[in-house]
Amino acid sequence: MSVVSSPPRLPFAFATRSLLLAGAALSLLNAAPVTAQTPDTPEGASAEEDFAGGIVVTARRRAEDAQDVPVALSVVGGDQFEQRGDYTLAAVQQVAPSLQLFSFNPRNTNINIRGLGSNVALTNDGLENGVGVYVDDVYYGRVGASQFELVDLQQIEVLRGPQGTLFGKNTTAGALNITTRQPEFDFGGQAEATLGDYGFHQVRGSVTGPVTDWAAVRISLSDTHRDGFLRNVHDGAHIHDYDNFTARGQLLLKPSDNFTVRLIGDYGKQTLNCCVRLPSAVFTTYDDGTTIANNFNQRVARAGYTPLPTDPFARRVDVDAHFQANMNQWGVSGKADWDLGPVTLTSVTAYRKWNWYPANDADNTPLSVNTLAQQGNRQKQFSQELRLGDNGEGRFHYTVGAYYFWQIINGAGATGYGADAPLWLFPNADPVVRNAAVNGFIARSTSNPETKSAALFGQASYDLVPDKLSLTLGLRYTHEKKQGSFNQWWAEGNDLSGLTAAQRTAAIALRNSLAPITSYSVGFTDDSLSGLVTLSYKVTPDVLVYASYSRGNKSGGLNLTNNPAGVSAAVGPEKVDNYEAGIKSQFWGGKLTLNGAAFWTDIFDYQTAIVEQVAGSNVSRNYITNIPQARARGFELDSALVLSKHVNLNASLAYTDAYYIDFKNGPTPVEALNPTTGGSPVSDLSGKPLSGVPSWSWSAGGDFAVPLGETALGSAEFYGRADYSWRSNYYTAVSDSRYSLVPSYGVANARIGFRTEDGAFDLSIWAKNLFDKNYVDTLQVANTGLVTATVGDPRTAGVTLRTKF
Repeated sequence: MSVVSSPPRLPFAFATRSLLLAGAALSLLNAAPVTAQTPDTPEGASAEEDFAGGIVVTARRRAEDAQDVPVALSVVGGDQFEQRGDYTLAAVQQVAPSLQLFSFNPRNTNINIRGLGSNVALTNDGLENGVGVYVDDVYYGRVGASQFELVDLQQIEVLRGPQGTLFGKNTTAGALNITTRQPEFDFGGQAEATLGDYGFHQVRGSVTGPVTDWAAVRISLSDTHRDGFLRNVHDGAHIHDYDNFTARGQLLLKPSDNFTVRLIGDYGKQTLNCCVRLPSAVFTTYDDGTTIANNFNQRVARAGYTPLPTDPFARRVDVDAHFQANMNQWGVSGKADWDLGPVTLTSVTAYRKWNWYPANDADNTPLSVNTLAQQGNRQKQFSQELRLGDNGEGRFHYTVGAYYFWQIINGAGATGYGADAPLWLFPNADPVVRNAAVNGFIARSTSNPETKSAALFGQASYDLVPDKLSLTLGLRYTHEKKQGSFNQWWAEGNDLSGLTAAQRTAAIALRNSLAPITSYSVGFTDDSLSGLVTLSYKVTPDVLVYASYSRGNKSGGLNLTNNPAGVSAAVGPEKVDNYEAGIKSQFWGGKLTLNGAAFWTDIFDYQTAIVEQVAGSNVSRNYITNIPQARARGFELDSALVLSKHVNLNASLAYTDAYYIDFKNGPTPVEALNPTTGGSPVSDLSGKPLSGVPSWSWSAGGDFAVPLGETALGSAEFYGRADYSWRSNYYTAVSDSRYSLVPSYGVANARIGFRTEDGAFDLSIWAKNLFDKNYVDTLQVANTGLVTATVGDPRTAGVTLRTKF
C-alpha cells in the first residue's frame, strides 16, 4: 500500500472564507429534516405537543423543536436507520460528518466530535471518552457498552461541543442522546427479516400494547449474523464475522394523568471471531537511511517464515493464536415523571453491567511468539439523577437537578510468549538465557479503577425580549473521587534456578523488559465547574442566530498499567473552552432548512493515550498522559430540502482544523526514531494535527417515492434511498507517523423497494458500499517497521421484508 503525503493544514482565514462559499454550494444540495416521533415525555412537556412537523429533541432536557434550540446538533431518526439497514452507532457518522468513530474492536472504540473526545490509540480503563453516550437518559460509562445493535430506535441526537451543564461528566466534546420508542396503549408492532451475501441474516421485531388501561408494554428483539470478510490462510477459516443478539423489554405505567413510570430491562450479547489486523506495508530503514535493528523482515527470515504480501485489500491474514472479541451486557432502569403543576419532577435510576472477553494474536503471524495479549473487563455502574423543570409557557424556563454515578471496572490482563518468541525478540541475547526467560513466560495483571461522582446542576433561559432575544445560563458543580490499584506478576515460566547467577540476572532483565513485577495503588479527588452562556436572537420566526461560550471539564484518569519512569499513575483533569456562533433557518414554509455553526475550542491538559518505543529496544509501551494544550476550530453546515411530498434531499459539510498547540514531549514517529544512533523517543509535535481527525468531511443523500395507486395489496408506492459520505485523509498514530496517514475515501449506499401505504408489506433490495470501494479505517505502525490496517467492509447486498401492524 502506498504512503499518502500529508497536505498542509489550511489557514483558518482560508477556512472561514470557505464557509461562505460552501454555504452557497450547499443551498443547491438540500435535504429533508428527519421525520421523528415525539420522544418519551420529558418534564415540562406533553407527548401530544405539536411542533408543526419539526424535529422534536431533548437537547435541553425538555421537548423542543430542534430549530428553536441554540445548540449545534444533528438528528438521525429511526426511519433513516431502517432505510440504511444498519442499526449501530457506526452508521451515524455516515450522515453526521462532524462525528468520527474508530473501532479496533468493541472495547477499543473511539468516538470523536469535532476532532475531540479521544485519540485513536488503545482504550485505557482508567480514562473516559470525551463524548458521552446516553440511552434513554442513562449514561453508559464504557464506550464498548454502546457497540451492540440498537433496537426500537426513535432517534439519535448528536450534540456538538461541551454539554457539561445538563449531560454531565465526560462530555467535553459532545454527547450522543439516544432515544428509543416507548410502549403504546394501542396494540401494534413491526417485524423484518433480511438475507444477504456473506451469509448475512437478520431478524428484528417489536410488539407493543396495553396490559391494563394504565399499563403498556413493549418487547423488542434483534438477532444478526454475518460470515467473516477475511480469510485466515493458516486454517482456511473466514474470520471477522459478526453475531449479535439484543433483547429489550419495557413497561410503561400511567396510574394518573400527572404521574408516569417507564421501566426498561435489556440484554445484549456479541460473539465475534475478531480482531486481526491486515498487513499493509513494511519499511526496514529509518529516515536517515539506517537499517532498523531487528526489523520485521529480519525476524521472519530468522524464523524461516514467508509472510503474506502487504496488500490489505486481499483480505487475508496468517495467524495461529486463538482470537475473539466477545462481550455481553445487561441493565435495568426506571424513569419517573411527576407533573406537580408548575413543575415536573423527574427521577432516572439505572444499574448496568458490561463484560468483555477478548483474545488476540498480537504478532500477526502463525509463529508462536505472542501467545497471549489481552485485557478482559468486568464493568458495573449505578446512576441516579433527579431533575426539576418548569412547566410554564412564559419568558422564563429552568431545569435544576442532582446526579450521582458509581462505576468499577475489574480488569484482568495476560501476556504470554511461545517457543518462537526468544529468537524473535532477543536475537543477540545468550540462547540459553533467552529461551529460559521467554519461552513459556506468562505475566498476568489485575486492575480495578473505581469512580464515584456527584453533581449539582442548573440551567435557565429568559426571554429578554419576548419571542426575540433570549439569554441562557448554565452551571454544574461536580465532585469526583477515583481510586484503583494495579498488580502484575509472573504467573508461569521456566525455573531459572538451574542457570548461573549471571545468567539468572540476564534472564530476569529480559522478563522485566517485557512485563515487570509491579504493584501500586493511586487515588485522588477532583472538584470542577462546568457552565455555559448563550445569547440567541430570532431574526424572524424562522431564523435563529446565537452565540455561546461553554466550559467543559473531564476529571482526571488513572494510569493503571506498567508505567514508564517519570509517568504518573494519576492523570490530570482536562478543561475545555468552547466559543461558538450559529444560525438556524427555514424557508419556503419549512421546506428548506439551512443551519450553520462556527466554533473555536481550546483544550488544556488534553488527555491522550501514548504508544511509544523504549529507546534502544523494540519494546512498546502504552500509557495515558496530559498534553499541555490542543485546539480545534472549524465550521459545519447542514441543509434539508423537501422538494415535494415524495422527494427529499440532504447534505452536510464539516471542516475541522484540530492540532496540538503545545506538545513538546510527544512520541517520535517510528520512522524518525533511530535508537542505535541516539535518537530520542520524544519529539516536539506542537503545531501538528491531532490524530483521527479528517479536515474535511461531507455527506449527501436523498429519498423518493413514486405512488402506484391501488394494487392487489392495497395502496402502494415504489421508493428508494441513496446516500454518499466522504472524508479527507487523517493520521491514526498520535505521533503523526506518515505511515499512519489514511487516504481519503467515500462510500455510497442505496436501497429501492415496494411498500404499501399502511406498512403491512415492505420489500426492498439494498447495497452497502455500492461501488465496492477499498478503503482503510486505521493504520497501526509497529516499531519493527510493520504497518497493519483495519479496512472497511466490501460491498454487501441483500433483500429485506418488513411488516407493520
